[in-house]
Amino acid sequence: MSPTKPSTLTLNAGPLMLAAGLVIAALIMAGAIRDFRLSDRFVEVKGFAEREVLADLAIWPIQYQLAGSSLDEIRESINQADEAIIAFLKLRGFSDAEISRNPPRINDQWLFAAGNQRPANRFSVERGITLRTDRVTATRAALEQAADLIGEGIVLTPGWGQSAQFLFTGLEAIKPDMIAEATADARRAASQFAADSEASIGEIRSARQGFFSINERDPSTPEVKVVRVVTTIEYVLD
Repeated sequence: MSPTKPSTLTLNAGPLMLAAGLVIAALIMAGAIRDFRLSDRFVEVKGFAEREVLADLAIWPIQYQLAGSSLDEIRESINQADEAIIAFLKLRGFSDAEISRNPPRINDQWLFAAGNQRPANRFSVERGITLRTDRVTATRAALEQAADLIGEGIVLTPGWGQSAQFLFTGLEAIKPDMIAEATADARRAASQFAADSEASIGEIRSARQGFFSINERDPSTPEVKVVRVVTTIEYVLD
């Protein structure tokens, strides 16, 4: 029996498949080259946004010191000092809910003193009343009037004014707008760069949001805060 003669279709299938494979490979290679060139043409810019805000929480620990020869005397002195401080705060509109008493720290000064070197007052005490309120402006005014407490014989601890904290807790509410501002600022910078390079801005290649910082505007106004954010964005250049 004579061998079967291959058809013309079968003979041509190999070259046709090879040609089709080469065309597909060329298309894939062309796309890869185009993507490489696009990824190689980009600009990285930083966008900046800043906003001044007023603190919305004030925490003022009013620390004082006193001394006495007996625990009964100390207890009476603490009560008198507490009443004077609380009256000072209530006179300026603060409520009981905003005022709390801290535990006293009592030191027996005779424990390690020789008999002839013992001070007249055996006990020294540090005590604090803490004001925690959202009435920031009123707290700031009360700080400036704290000399009235000294006039009543209350010995405030050194640095009592610096211990007050003014905090801003509303960051989440302003985050979206500030990120939008920083992004717009970055796009302006990228557009300027593109114009100088005779190119145009394309899509965003990558974006990184920096952290938010909250700082005092200056030492004399600790209740005024400056919120800042920086974003880093890469734009494709067309």
